[in-house]
Amino acid sequence: MSGPAVSVVMAAYKGAAFVSETIASVLAQTLGDFELIVVDDCSPDDTLAVLRAIRDPRIRVIAADTNQGPVRTRNRAFAEARGRYIAALDQDDLCRPERFAKQVAWLEAHPVTVAVGSAASLLAEDGVVRPGHAPHAMSPGLIDWLLLFRNPLVWSSMMIRGDIARRLDPFTRPEILYAEDFDLYHRLRQHGPLARMDEELLIYRCHAGGASQKFRDTMIASAARALIDAYAPIFGDEGEAVATLVLRHLNAGLPVADAATLARLAMAVETLFAWHLAIARPDRATEAAIRRETSRLWWRVARSSVQSGTLGLRRAVAHRPPAALLHQSRPAGLLLARLIGSGRSLGLIPRSANPA
Repeated sequence: MSGPAVSVVMAAYKGAAFVSETIASVLAQTLGDFELIVVDDCSPDDTLAVLRAIRDPRIRVIAADTNQGPVRTRNRAFAEARGRYIAALDQDDLCRPERFAKQVAWLEAHPVTVAVGSAASLLAEDGVVRPGHAPHAMSPGLIDWLLLFRNPLVWSSMMIRGDIARRLDPFTRPEILYAEDFDLYHRLRQHGPLARMDEELLIYRCHAGGASQKFRDTMIASAARALIDAYAPIFGDEGEAVATLVLRHLNAGLPVADAATLARLAMAVETLFAWHLAIARPDRATEAAIRRETSRLWWRVARSSVQSGTLGLRRAVAHRPPAALLHQSRPAGLLLARLIGSGRSLGLIPRSANPA
């Protein structure tokens, strides 16, 4: 018997507060030809009872025998998937009703694309849904560039061709902790392009204490491991160290400690930029988008560094890579950062304070 069009894979753990709302958003899809496979990872709360109380023949609930963490639990759900397409979804995010229908149509209209995500709205703890912060337009060429130093795709928005996903062993790698999705995109990219629909088909739930905040250093180290193969032909044996530097600042947004570190970061960005242009040969529109997004991320780091009081404004501007366009530096923001940074350097503003 043939499988459904879409298999939704979900790992559940201590999700009793949100998982029923997430599943309701799946059951509300305009495309009804799907299965939802949820594996509960030995939750100590009522998650399993909540899952079993939801009655729909398209839902399969599996209770794990032992707690193994989210990556292995998600892989267990994937192993049960029968669909032509695999839809990713975390237990606390919400799908817009037309998400599956639109992503299936996209993949059927773009046969060489191996996976497609979407833009995402943000659901704050106050219950207000706001637009996301990612670039409004995200082409496959821009995704390729951003994958060299950050994760441009939201996991819960992804839909992957099942035949491609089944070529991967494992589906997601448990040893790449907290960056397994970033690693997966690099592995999928070897089979074809990745895309993102610019419509916000997902509502991403934001809450304090998420894994990306609590375990930042582990995430950066794991993401650097995912980049080793991409960086090796560019930086040789220094690839992992350069990847760590780039991820700390352009991905995590951490301020640089001094001018020398900023100069090393600028050289890394410019080397990556030149290499990517030579290899990918993007068209004019894509190159312009790459420069805009590179500028946005670079000046974010520059502002945070100046504001932290560890770097002067003049050095921040002087050390910029040519790929970071000067006219996109938002001078007013830099000047405000300079005032705050000066206050911190003089001890007038505590370094733990965040006036901005």
